[in-house]
Amino acid sequence: MIDFFVELGGFIMYPLYWITSVILSGFHSALSPVLGYDSGWSWVLSIVGLNVLIRAALIPLFVKQIKSSRNMQLIQPKARELQKKYGHDRERLAQETMKLYKDTGTNPFSSCLPILVQMPIFLALFRLIDRAANNQTRGVLTDDQVRSLSEATWVGAQIADRFIGDGGWEVKAVAAVLVLGMTATTFLTQRQLMSKNMPADAMTGPYAQQQKLLLYVLPVVFAVGGIAFPIGVLIYWTTSNLWTMCQQFYVIRNNPAPNTSAFTAKQDRDARKAVKKGITLQPPVEEVVEPETPPTPPRQQPKKQPRSQRKKKPGSPPRKPGQPPAKNGPSDPEADELPA
Repeated sequence: MIDFFVELGGFIMYPLYWITSVILSGFHSALSPVLGYDSGWSWVLSIVGLNVLIRAALIPLFVKQIKSSRNMQLIQPKARELQKKYGHDRERLAQETMKLYKDTGTNPFSSCLPILVQMPIFLALFRLIDRAANNQTRGVLTDDQVRSLSEATWVGAQIADRFIGDGGWEVKAVAAVLVLGMTATTFLTQRQLMSKNMPADAMTGPYAQQQKLLLYVLPVVFAVGGIAFPIGVLIYWTTSNLWTMCQQFYVIRNNPAPNTSAFTAKQDRDARKAVKKGITLQPPVEEVVEPETPPTPPRQQPKKQPRSQRKKKPGSPPRKPGQPPAKNGPSDPEADELPA
């Protein structure tokens, strides 16, 4: 059974080995005449080129991720209202939450798409460099390219070396710097999103707690796992984090979410640019909300009374059964008295 899953995993990863090795080999062939065939810089820049090409292809997914994250932030007040209203009924709460996602066009899983697509490429590169360290070919890499990749040295460390390997202090120093760089860029990217592009009312609730958890947990996970990655994989991951941070900075600066500090900063920049160009910006017209007048209560129709009640004088005692109705006009109390 285990062998079956191993073969299945190899079958799924084979196209990724081929794609990753084709791109890596292409960049190395282009850079070798300038930097040298066995130069560490040739392989480092080839890994950077692989990352840039992959991230450029993922820009549409990144746009979806930004839109989904923004929608998730903006619908948090409505989501909290649903939790207060249907907190006692989990099934109804789930139905209303999914309806809210559908009505607002929000997909909570879109924010994970870029990293989910990158992970197979990351694993493929990890296996390529790991096999190269053992002089084993993968994809379209030739034996000579595998030898060059495994022996290439960059700033005192071989690209296939690891922090926990048998390398000297140079290897551990380079690996430690890359692990710290990978961890710091992960933390700064998440912090940039939370501090500049999240509304104040979105900083509370389950979504905010999830973002805070990712802010502190992900760097620790990457730091612990990074000591087992080859130098080449650390270069790829750190470069990918730098791309994400710069791309996110550009999007937040030019297209921030409403009611955020980044949105206020953009309005201030636009106002300063307008002053320099001599353009007078019209202040936003504030809508005057007139107080709502209470609705006029419906007019109550008088109740219809029987004829006997209408003719009855005020203050007169009720007529007994069989007693004739009282005569109209004033009555003399002495005449009404009966003889003893």
